[in-house]
Amino acid sequence: MLTTTQDNEEIIERVAALDTGKAELMCCVRVPDQDHPGRRRQEVQAYPTMTRSVLRLAGHLARLGVTRVVMEATADYWKPVFYLLEAAGFEAWLVNAKDVKHLPGRPKTGKLDAIWLCKVAERQMLRPSFVPPPPIRKLRDLTRYRAGLVAARTAEKQRAGKLLEDACIKVSSVVAGIFGVSGRDMLAALAAGERDPKVLAQLARRSMRAKITVLEEAFTGHFTDHHAFLLATMLRRVDAISADIAALDERIAGQAAPLAAAVARLDEIPGISLASAYVILAEIGTDMTRFPTAGHLASWARLAPGISDSAGKKKGKGSTGHGNAYLASILGNAAAGAAKTDTSLGEKYRRIARRRGSKRAIVALGRSILVIAWHLLSDPDARFCDLGPGYYATRINPERRRQSHIRQLEAPGYTVTLQPAG
Repeated sequence: MLTTTQDNEEIIERVAALDTGKAELMCCVRVPDQDHPGRRRQEVQAYPTMTRSVLRLAGHLARLGVTRVVMEATADYWKPVFYLLEAAGFEAWLVNAKDVKHLPGRPKTGKLDAIWLCKVAERQMLRPSFVPPPPIRKLRDLTRYRAGLVAARTAEKQRAGKLLEDACIKVSSVVAGIFGVSGRDMLAALAAGERDPKVLAQLARRSMRAKITVLEEAFTGHFTDHHAFLLATMLRRVDAISADIAALDERIAGQAAPLAAAVARLDEIPGISLASAYVILAEIGTDMTRFPTAGHLASWARLAPGISDSAGKKKGKGSTGHGNAYLASILGNAAAGAAKTDTSLGEKYRRIARRRGSKRAIVALGRSILVIAWHLLSDPDARFCDLGPGYYATRINPERRRQSHIRQLEAPGYTVTLQPAG
């Protein structure tokens, strides 16, 4: 069967490719050869990655009339080069290194890699990776750093919990969160030198006061000055990190102020908080023209089912690969929150979890939340409207519902006989 495609085989007339390292980059330029019409002239040269050298490279490329500069995503070394060339007015493309692997058996050098990348790029056999505009990049820097600080604070709290176990202080077996208001007061008293279990237990507040007797038993251990020194150090680190997170929250809110309308729309989705909305916008931006459909965005985030088949046979479930870890984490947290709600998303989680398990249900719900976010960001007038927990049940075929109920009753061992009513 013949089909018509829209492949554009036109060769880019003037293109450059960069193999970027920490201290040096290799630049390959391919332009038309004025002395030999129909042939290409190639130039390969190394440049330091210092700012002045990159600007000198930009000037040289401008004189050659280069329109597109392509580079691989190599660690973080591509960023300063990309940003400088982008600011100089070039069409800068960042491409996935997996898409431009050299032919097997060939030597691997920076020069050969740059030449190969340039040849592939001039034939338009590559697609650019998503690099957000500068305002979104600044927001991304803030939200990612915040995620790192939250992880560091969590690790410090876990160390404190292990220290208490080492000292035979079993308060974590009684109190769900030892860094809550009551738990924190108790830890501060321990670090300050208080050892009397009764005095420590009396620091409990509100509903926790019903556990005073158990708390007295939990605080009976072997907490020494050595433990007190370590605990005091850990508490100071937790406080310092918390202060930094609070400062970051204020900075993030200011950076995201121009996106207030988009943040408010995302905040309407079950499971999405203001902090989650900031992270989603920082990772995918607000311009959804970069993702033609919601499916494209889900595929980019690696939340779409993989496909792997050959000779008409499916080879199991194709791997989706590794996506954006920050986006996946926040969508997972949002899905876990939405799963507990009495909404269409919550019902979707429960319906999938019964058949496929909770992990698959969380991934499916995360994808649904991302699809909803795409629609909200694509249309400024769109608003989230919950369909209700009974939406799916009202749409499925009556025969499918009947079979589903029969299977649910037969699973515990019942024999089901149906008889028409009336």
